[in-house]
Amino acid sequence: MKGGIHFHVVFDLEKVGLPGTGKTLLAKAVAGEAEVPFISCCASEFIEMYVGMGASRVRDLFSQAKKVAPSIIFIDEIDAVAKSRDGKFSLVSNDEREQTLNQLLTEMDGFESDSAVIVLGATNRADVLDPALRRPGRFDRVVTVQYPVNQSSSGRRNRERKTDKRSPDKNGREAILKVHVSRKGLPLGEDVALSYVASMTPGFTGAELANLVNEAALLAGRQNKAVVQKIDFLHAIERSIAGIEKKSVKLHGSDKAVVARHEAGHAVVGTAIANLLLGQAQVEVNTKHKEMEMSKTVSSFHLSLFPAKRNMSSMYP
Repeated sequence: MKGGIHFHVVFDLEKVGLPGTGKTLLAKAVAGEAEVPFISCCASEFIEMYVGMGASRVRDLFSQAKKVAPSIIFIDEIDAVAKSRDGKFSLVSNDEREQTLNQLLTEMDGFESDSAVIVLGATNRADVLDPALRRPGRFDRVVTVQYPVNQSSSGRRNRERKTDKRSPDKNGREAILKVHVSRKGLPLGEDVALSYVASMTPGFTGAELANLVNEAALLAGRQNKAVVQKIDFLHAIERSIAGIEKKSVKLHGSDKAVVARHEAGHAVVGTAIANLLLGQAQVEVNTKHKEMEMSKTVSSFHLSLFPAKRNMSSMYP
């Protein structure tokens, strides 16, 4: 943007672009640091039943950005209008979507050297984008947004990327929790250690951790607490993993025995697998003796297995 130079960036999340990585949050951070007008929209908003509406909205978007330049345009879920036109990713032709894409390409080609407008696009399906959108002069710079990983060891960091590309590691989760606790200004109880909460949330994405903090605050607020305590975070984790407690469902007699044997099987298998892996610490077993309504079934016990130490990748070269 400085010196009359403009460039376009697309967040290519072809390999690690699962939801919850923070694509939208990163775009907002860029706008905040640049201190320029930030025009945000979702690509799906361009398309309607009336032919020509999508192209018209694209023209209006770029016209607005040029009027307040220097500015940033952020198009979220850009694959909604920018799928490849070779028919590989769609069974039928969509003239309205193609017209919208053509208008987007035209607007990006029409930038002058002093337009001072930056275009950011976000997608978690970079593999379906039309090649014309990613040629030099349009979205010619690709930034891969990954989950944060432990920075303490480059060797370990590389191994973790190979074995777990879906979610941040413990240090990453703790950092994310600190950000959301700070943003909400939550008063934490003396028994709360965010490092412990991070260790109890393996597999959680950034978006899920943000929701976890909000859920813990809601639980504390419903009990008129002055601070958010450790038990509130544990109940929030339980809700995220197993669902909301359904007090109306009661299991009796043989039903309880069946569920108990089932969950005991999980515990035995989990511990046995941990013992088979050389150099692995014992698995911590946490039983939740509550009646939970699961997504497809109802269980009176919920078993969670958490590795005491994250070193599973150490046995691989």
